[in-house]
Amino acid sequence: MKMTRTNGTARLLGSAALALMLGAVAVKAETIKFWTTEEQPERLAKQQKLADDFKAETGIDVQVIPVNESELNTRATAAFAAGDLPDVIYTPISNVLPWTEAGILDVGAATDVVDKLDPKTFAPGALKMVETDGDYAAVPVDGWTQVILYRKDLFEKEGLQPPTNFANMKAAIKKLNNPPNMYGFVAATKVDDNYMSQVLEQIMLANGISPVGKDGFQPLDEKKTVEVLNFYKELAKASPPGDNYWKQSRELYFAGKAAMIMWSPFILDELAGLRDSAPPMIDGDPTSKALAHDTGFVTNLAGPENPNGASWADIRYFGITSDADTQAAEQFVDFSMNQGYGQTLSIAPEGKFPVRRGTDAESDKYVKLWSTLPVGVDRHAPLKDLYSEQVIGELTNGLDTAQRWGVNDGQLALASKMLNSQVINRVVRDFIDGNVSAEDAVKKMNDELSKIN
Repeated sequence: MKMTRTNGTARLLGSAALALMLGAVAVKAETIKFWTTEEQPERLAKQQKLADDFKAETGIDVQVIPVNESELNTRATAAFAAGDLPDVIYTPISNVLPWTEAGILDVGAATDVVDKLDPKTFAPGALKMVETDGDYAAVPVDGWTQVILYRKDLFEKEGLQPPTNFANMKAAIKKLNNPPNMYGFVAATKVDDNYMSQVLEQIMLANGISPVGKDGFQPLDEKKTVEVLNFYKELAKASPPGDNYWKQSRELYFAGKAAMIMWSPFILDELAGLRDSAPPMIDGDPTSKALAHDTGFVTNLAGPENPNGASWADIRYFGITSDADTQAAEQFVDFSMNQGYGQTLSIAPEGKFPVRRGTDAESDKYVKLWSTLPVGVDRHAPLKDLYSEQVIGELTNGLDTAQRWGVNDGQLALASKMLNSQVINRVVRDFIDGNVSAEDAVKKMNDELSKIN
């Protein structure tokens, strides 16, 4: 819990001086600053509506300030040095623990909010990612888990099990791979694309592999990594030749020429024919919902060495800063996760899954609310009209087992450098192309990753 510290001088103030001081605090609380990386005009408008609703209830004005995500860390560091941080920052997970160590975030304030809302109402994975000494460095807001999309209709026709583990995926490829009419999978093979990094991280997590531990670099386990390499080579063999990335996987799946792909949930509206720039053409109608109906979703993938599996997630947080008007900032975050949570999620529902599922009184309140929010670009419809209750449950439950390399070990920054170096991508591609053995590939990755700090 947040410790309340009392200044010794303040205790000696007379009642008149103390009243003046409290009055100054009250004035300060009338306006707080909120930095957000959701800077597109239509998203800013929704956040301004949230701020207006909050002011109507509390009298506290919120200045909504857009900040480009690529500049967020630099600007926060500079503002901290100048003693001019905003009160609340909407940030990706990558900044939370480094900012906590630097003193930018107020852990006690965030913990106060989570405790008030009740930790049991949040997705466990989202809280675990920011847990520090029993407290929470920031308040989970929303997130999404990478998903395996698969042709549920074809799987059922062939008596195949959903692709929840390596074995089921290999069985599906054996039955369904028939290029060029149908590819069993579309593996990410473009080395310099982040899509390949995300896909490989999830598949390695699925088999219990990480290149970092509490002390920094942690050698990749040879047995587990060889299993992943051989599995990924099978996926690549069932894919089109060449450099594949997110665009090819979507195009092939939408054309009915891929049995499985791995993608973010931002594909949900396109899959249902709501975006003209990316039409599903499985039945010749670019506005058809047929492909959405025939698609199954898997968020948690398991390898042979990790039967519980893992899901790869991108989660966003509200950080209350060390310069904040703490009481007003806590009120704003609480409001955004309570009465205003529907407005918070409405910014982009297809990629903002509710990490707070509900309340103590109604455990699935916000999942139900989220499913009614409209998605789409050229046409709009609520998620509940596009996907079944079972699918919506699968998508949101992925946040329960959400993982990322380095988060639990306090080594997210190092893990990010390793991914950005593209060492893993390059060596995996070399293995796929037959230029190196699996065992030598593991040695090469360990050698190169060990030099990153």
